[in-house]
Amino acid sequence: MFNKAERIREYLRSEMLPSIFCSGCGNGNVLNYTLRAIDELRIDIDKVVFISGIGCSSRLPGYIDADGLHTTHGRAIAFATGVKTANPDLTVIIFTGDGDCAGIGGNHLIHAARRNVDLTVIEMNNYNYGMTGGQLSPTTPVEGRTTTSPFGNLEEPFDLAALVVGAGAPFVARWPVGYPYETVDTIKRGIEKKGFSFIEILTPCPTGYSPESGLKGNRQIWDWYKRNTLLASKYRQLSDEERADEDRMLIGVLQDVEKREFTDEWAKLVAQFAASRE
Repeated sequence: MFNKAERIREYLRSEMLPSIFCSGCGNGNVLNYTLRAIDELRIDIDKVVFISGIGCSSRLPGYIDADGLHTTHGRAIAFATGVKTANPDLTVIIFTGDGDCAGIGGNHLIHAARRNVDLTVIEMNNYNYGMTGGQLSPTTPVEGRTTTSPFGNLEEPFDLAALVVGAGAPFVARWPVGYPYETVDTIKRGIEKKGFSFIEILTPCPTGYSPESGLKGNRQIWDWYKRNTLLASKYRQLSDEERADEDRMLIGVLQDVEKREFTDEWAKLVAQFAASRE
């Protein structure tokens, strides 16, 4: 699957390369995985719109030779909702980060999940505001060190996947960026899902978060992910007592259910109203 580099390059704006991402950043991997998912689904790229807010992760639409919107901070999902409701035939993909969608954009996130508009949100969680100086974000782990929490974070972080499950999203998943095959497959499933899909990808920030928290070098970063994550499929096999003692982040597909989708229901309402006036 991963010998298709030449075909993937056809989706990119060559004049934008090389990217601005730091060496060791996971955002380029996420771009790669997303384009591979689109390619494998044989989706017409001219019928895809990529939307983002502000932050390192939100630069991704600029590298894709397709329609895109680089919007205001925290408002990517609001813009995406407008695009999708105006033209439900489009595939709408949002690139966002933990600060962009969980900080200033938190209300847009939970209400889009509740509303269940057919959008695919790909959220890159690097535990800090990487673009603006490595400050504390809504997902920074307890005791995590950032430029604004140099002695350790005191705040409990959001578990964004659990938050979106609670808000009613029918498809929710989480993977570290080091699971390429699983992530590509999950993005495909998210795009194909009729409804709101939220895919969180844990991405290293070797410049902002990792050095502040004592993770020096890629090996230490990957070891941290390995120690602190657990496959959801393995968690479901544990006893109640074992689950009570488990505090690692669950990874994999965390929710996959069927629900009514907003644009479908809206079209039915419009048709019903039009028929009543005849």
